[in-house]
Amino acid sequence: MQGASTAVKMQITMDSTARISREQVDAVVVGAGLAGLYALYRLREGGLSVRVFEAGGGVGGTWYWNCYPGARCDVESVDYSFSFSEELQQEWTWSERYAAQPEIQAYIQHVSERFDLLPHITFETRVESAVFDAGRARWTVSTDRGETVTARICVMATGCLSTRRVPPFAGLEDFTGEQIHPGAWPQDRDVSLRGKKVGIIGTGSTGIQIVAALAQEVDELYVFQRTANYSMPAHNGPLPPGVMNEVKATYAQRRRDSRQTKRGFPVPAAATADSVFNYTPEEQRERLERMWSHGGAIFTSVFGDLTVDARANEIAADFVREKIRQRVNDPAIAERLSPRDHPLGGKRPCVDTDYYEAFNRDAVRLVDLKETPIVEFHSGGLRTSVETFDLDTVIFATGYDAITGSLNAIEIRGIGGRRLRDKWDNGPTAYLGLCSAGFPNLFMLTGPGSPSVLCNMVVSIEQHVELMLTLLDRADHERLPIVTAEPDAEMRWAEHVADIANGTLLVEANSWYLGANIPGKPRMFMPYAAGMATFIAECDAIVANDFEGFSFGASALERVTAKTV
Repeated sequence: MQGASTAVKMQITMDSTARISREQVDAVVVGAGLAGLYALYRLREGGLSVRVFEAGGGVGGTWYWNCYPGARCDVESVDYSFSFSEELQQEWTWSERYAAQPEIQAYIQHVSERFDLLPHITFETRVESAVFDAGRARWTVSTDRGETVTARICVMATGCLSTRRVPPFAGLEDFTGEQIHPGAWPQDRDVSLRGKKVGIIGTGSTGIQIVAALAQEVDELYVFQRTANYSMPAHNGPLPPGVMNEVKATYAQRRRDSRQTKRGFPVPAAATADSVFNYTPEEQRERLERMWSHGGAIFTSVFGDLTVDARANEIAADFVREKIRQRVNDPAIAERLSPRDHPLGGKRPCVDTDYYEAFNRDAVRLVDLKETPIVEFHSGGLRTSVETFDLDTVIFATGYDAITGSLNAIEIRGIGGRRLRDKWDNGPTAYLGLCSAGFPNLFMLTGPGSPSVLCNMVVSIEQHVELMLTLLDRADHERLPIVTAEPDAEMRWAEHVADIANGTLLVEANSWYLGANIPGKPRMFMPYAAGMATFIAECDAIVANDFEGFSFGASALERVTAKTV
């Protein structure tokens, strides 16, 4: 315990040289997307003073930045929305089954204005550091605009897909055309691509949406595919008033049901928890066709063993590849668009409208980078191993440093001055995906070890914020309102998350779920793969068992310091 006391004294000394805070609040929230806004709403409703810092020029997070052509949610609109206000649910009417970016952004803006959240948010301000002062049990948060705020609570609502990545292509600095990452689509001007020669690198969810949107607009569209992806039809369309009215009348039950599913939204009748092998080939085909006709990424839940049994997975994957062949006229192109190097669901399933049909157009050409990789860029375009392409614009649909990238971009220091990114050198861990030992009163919404990107993000966000508030309510009973995860509990949870993932086929894909798209990033399956309902049950059991794995009050600082320093 003597070592712990020394470490705390060292921390106090470090903090005494820091800048004097200009403002003190109860909580700082980093990010004004859906997670940050809900955290702000709930903290403020609890009587706390809150400051929110947002790097963008408006609310929305992902939906502020990703305003590229074709940007659309892959969860049905009526479920991709907040459940905390019955009045909000009744007054907002969605126009489409799968809402496009402008409508989602309008919804988020409406929420911000309706609940008077905007006065608490400072825009166009990026948080550079968050440092814990053990002596005062407060966080000091500093921004790129020179502002410093201290708070008892620090909430990281930085988003799972917000740190953009462009691979270091040789000669990229020589390219004189326009370069755009979809996660930073220009906000200050219209991007006209009509009549231009456009190259898009990447065929994940974003790339698929952009290809479908641009196929009829550009003069020439070159789709540089690194990995063929599974994509299911959205069957999108206007929401008839009768459907919207029925949803509104049953919203309360719909929300409860959603939290009892694996994916965080209602499951169609064609889905089953049974094994595919409980059905005859004719019955298998009938269910596959029904789920395909229903549309959406929920297709991957057609059978209960799809993500755990390679033989079951192959039955569904073969069905998808058959559908691709039916949609693409050229058999050779259809084969290149058919995934064969990873299981269905191993990478994020995509949802599209006329993506595969785009390759039937003369203006669209598929370039398979596994056969002919990119060698270098030049002033007027790029060269593959066999061909030169002249391009006016290159769109880098090359993804993100997922889940942890935005956290590691901030200088987050906990007890003893230890940096979070250093703690995560061998892989990111967080108890219940929310708290990391040695970082008291720091909450990472939908962080590593939570369902996050494998589920409906709005349900994940609401559940995580509610868990945070439950912990803070418990902490308020202590003379020093502090909550922190116990190191042993965090390690047990990390092992549990890994065990769940290793029992599935998800770890067999070279995906961003594992951090595989970032050179040097530790390979660890980051989301909780057992699903939303199981995660909620785990959290509820931990709370019911006297908050097992969490420590509260002054003694928490001493115990955690002793174990982490």
